[in-house]
Amino acid sequence: MSATPDRKPRLGAADIRARKGHEPVVCLTAYTTPVAKLVDRYCDLVLVGDSVGMVLHGLPSTLGVTMEMMILHGQAVARGASQACITVDMPFGSYERGREQAFENAARLMAETGCQAVKLEGGRHMADTVAFLVQRGIPVMGHVGLTPQSVNTLGGYKVQGRGHHEADRVTRDAIALADAGAFAVVLEKLPETLGQRITQEIAVPTIGIGAGVDCDGQVLVVDDMLGLFTDFHPKFVKRYAELGETADAAIAAYAADVRARRFPGPEHSFGAGTPA
Repeated sequence: MSATPDRKPRLGAADIRARKGHEPVVCLTAYTTPVAKLVDRYCDLVLVGDSVGMVLHGLPSTLGVTMEMMILHGQAVARGASQACITVDMPFGSYERGREQAFENAARLMAETGCQAVKLEGGRHMADTVAFLVQRGIPVMGHVGLTPQSVNTLGGYKVQGRGHHEADRVTRDAIALADAGAFAVVLEKLPETLGQRITQEIAVPTIGIGAGVDCDGQVLVVDDMLGLFTDFHPKFVKRYAELGETADAAIAAYAADVRARRFPGPEHSFGAGTPA
């Protein structure tokens, strides 16, 4: 009998791509080792999103996120997730200058974190970069629709793809990324009918976040769905818990116990003859 634990093999980009039209792909973000361990049991893909800048670092947008931050959090997630396909966001300014810049930073992310893929934002104008990376052994997940790194040119976090011309534009963006070799494409904040249309038109899985139930998979920011990030509540987020409220009550109870000298009690204290 082998002493090796019975573990499922880690999923890779090719496994996610093969899920097109089959069982939906389950995806959540993670930024830390403990959370990565929790989501790894249930998720097919764990996204180390640049949303970490807003969720954990208190930044007003994702634009201030750096390569060093993504590497730090990617390494932490890799220590906790042993089965899911780990995909790390390329931060703003790390890939837009050209294919060579994108390859240098994507290769660094993969080498220093041990992730299985990277994700970058943008449509047709990024297709050549996606193809360049894929041809050189770097699996890429695309991202169209609302692209948070472009918040200043989009005029805010608005629904994209409304109206015939805008819907056609977003559809062409997704097709271009799929044709360039992306193994999956995130569709963010689109009308449900457009999410369905794009899912039907491209040959790789679509991962929806506010793009309807017909996408090939879904992703949420884990702190949003657990009720930990409460600065705002996007319409597309379903809260499966209210851990922020639970934590607030627990911290208030702790503070009250300390001030009333109820903590530590005898069960939390050591006597002179009590073994440590």
